[in-house]
Amino acid sequence: QVQLVESGGGLVQAGGSLRLSCVASGSIFTINAMGWYRQVPGKQRDLVARIITGGTTEYADSVKGRFTISRDNAKNTVYLQMNSLKPEDTAVYYCYGLVTPNVYWGQGTQVTVSS
Repeated sequence: QVQLVESGGGLVQAGGSLRLSCVASGSIFTINAMGWYRQVPGKQRDLVARIITGGTTEYADSVKGRFTISRDNAKNTVYLQMNSLKPEDTAVYYCYGLVTPNVYWGQGTQVTVSS
């Protein structure tokens, strides 16, 4: 079992920045990948960024060049640095952890970008 707790969401003006954090606990040594998805009401949950064992990162096209995912293994934490935020980035952001074949989710944190 893996538990994930997110923090760092909030309200920001367009062009601003936020950093999300996700702390993992439990069987963290079994995690193959961690990352972030986001979801707006009435739409599916979409991948924002992920980092897999070995450090390879992957980003959605819509956030490339603006968002950066990183990991601090000593703190069992994954971060999502979000810069140049746009109103269309408004969503609930969910941290996820992949322990093949299972996926674990955090509770979600709201990010709202005002124009």
